[in-house]
Amino acid sequence: MLQFRFAAHSDVGLVRDNNEDAGFAGPYLLCVADGVGGAAAGEVASATTSYVVSARALAHPAVDPVRLLTAATLEAHDQLVAGVTADPRRIGMATTLTAILTNGAQTALAQVGDSRAYLLRAGALTQLTRDQTMVQSLVDAGRLTPEQAAASPYRHVVLQAVDGEHTPEPDVMPLDLLVGDRVLLCSDGLTDVLSPAAIQMLLSLDGRSMAVERLVRAALDSGSRDNVTVVVADVVDAPAVAGNGQVIGAVLDLANVVDPTAVRPLRSA
Repeated sequence: MLQFRFAAHSDVGLVRDNNEDAGFAGPYLLCVADGVGGAAAGEVASATTSYVVSARALAHPAVDPVRLLTAATLEAHDQLVAGVTADPRRIGMATTLTAILTNGAQTALAQVGDSRAYLLRAGALTQLTRDQTMVQSLVDAGRLTPEQAAASPYRHVVLQAVDGEHTPEPDVMPLDLLVGDRVLLCSDGLTDVLSPAAIQMLLSLDGRSMAVERLVRAALDSGSRDNVTVVVADVVDAPAVAGNGQVIGAVLDLANVVDPTAVRPLRSA
């Protein structure tokens, strides 16, 4: 059955005082959540969302991944609604979410916002996600070039987020992965400063841990002013294993999760 062999790291970076990125990497689930900059309690939004999605994946390993990721994103929204109700200082908290989930036979990709997923297959790099941002919509409409979008001061204005106000509309789709593929999930602390060519070169390093280390270091050396989170995983075919994995970033502190005890089994599972 398909599984991931993974390495992951989340770095607070050179400028920020706290880490508003969160994530999880395991044999069946990879995810990155990036608290929306400038909003209240970004670390709570990202940690709660990452926690909910990973808890769902661990609790329901056989569920169709498209179904589970859709339901988990909506449950994360419900938790953020509860978090704002409990503490109005959290009004406005929001996060991106990018996740890849497999049940061993089926695989799906979910995205809300502008954290990205890439596929490295036979040495060629492909961006799997499309930024849900204002500038990307202008590029799609032919009103901005990609170069203009990259330099725009509005490039981080997201059109979709997991928050405590608006019901998210995640892009969730089946994903065809092959044994030998390598995938990268990352926050924009990486993609803001590294070109696709640089990402491809570093992602191609033999060791996953080395690739993660070099990607994070390259982002910091290139002047990233944000938190930098990187998850690298190789796709393998292996016997079933326990789904436990590695948590990174803000979710390491459960105080950032709105209510871990409220994450219940999915009624629809």
